[in-house]
Amino acid sequence: MSHPLQETASIEKWIDAPTRRVDAAGTTFVYRRLGPASGVPVILLNHWGAVLDNFDPRIVDGLAASRPVVAIDYRGVGASGGKAPLTVAEMAEDAIAVIRALGLEEVDLMGFSLGGFVAQDIVLKEPNLIRKLILAGTGPAGGKGIEQVGPASWPLIIKAMLTFRDPKYYLFFTSAANSRRAAKEFLERLKERKADRDKPIAMGAFLRQLKAIKAWGKQAPQDLTAIPKPVLVANGDQDLMVPSSNSIDLARRLPHAELVLYEDAGHGGIFQNHEAFVKKALAFLDA
Repeated sequence: MSHPLQETASIEKWIDAPTRRVDAAGTTFVYRRLGPASGVPVILLNHWGAVLDNFDPRIVDGLAASRPVVAIDYRGVGASGGKAPLTVAEMAEDAIAVIRALGLEEVDLMGFSLGGFVAQDIVLKEPNLIRKLILAGTGPAGGKGIEQVGPASWPLIIKAMLTFRDPKYYLFFTSAANSRRAAKEFLERLKERKADRDKPIAMGAFLRQLKAIKAWGKQAPQDLTAIPKPVLVANGDQDLMVPSSNSIDLARRLPHAELVLYEDAGHGGIFQNHEAFVKKALAFLDA
C-alpha cells in the first residue's frame, strides 16, 4: 500500500496545501500536509475554536522548510465529520487514529493551547509513536486557572464583538503597542489563503470544546514524569487564557523539558515572536 504522505510531490507553502481527507475512528478527518516527503513529520494540533485556517502560516511554513508537516482538524471541527468530543482523552484517541491512518510510525507533536492538552494525552497513551513534543500556550491537567478559561474569555469575546474585532486580538495578545501590532499582523496572515478554505467552526462544537477544556482543568494531575521525551515548552509571560504559571509548572514536572517565555507577550506569544519561535523549534527538533 502506498504511503498517503508520499503520494504527492512536496508542497512548499501552507497557502498552497490542499485540504485532504482521511478515514479514521469511524469518521472522516480533514488535514493538510506540506514540506519534504521524508523526515519525521510534525503533527500540528490547534486551539479552542480553531479550524485549519487558524494555523499561523509563518510557523507552518517555517517548520515545513525542512520537515513534513501535517495539520489536522479535530472530530466535528471545520470540515471533519462527527461530533466534537467532550473530553481531551477522546481528542487524543482520534489524533492517534488519524496518525496511524496516515501510515505514520513516528512523529513529533506540536500542540498549541487545547492542542497542548491533547498532545500530552497522546504521548501518555502511545509513547512509542512520539519522538519529541512542543507544548505552546498550554498547561497540565488540573493546571491553575484552566477550568476558568471560559469565564476569563467571554468578556474579551464580547468586547471583540462590540469593537468589530477578531476575539484573538484581545485573547492572544497584550494591550502593549508592540503586541497589538503583532495581533494585527497575525490576523492578516490568517486571511492570506483565499481558495479551499476550511469550514468555520460551528457554535455547538465551540461550546463542546469549552466543556472539554473545563473538564481538563478539573481533572486530576497526570504523572508527567512518565513522559521521557524531549519537550519544548513555550508561551508568552502574560498569558491570560492558560496562565503562564502553567508553562513553568509543565517545564518543572517534565523530565526533559526546556522552557521559553516571551516577554511582553500573551497566550499567542509564539505568533507574536514567530521568527524567534520557528528558529527555536527547528533547533529543538534537529538536536
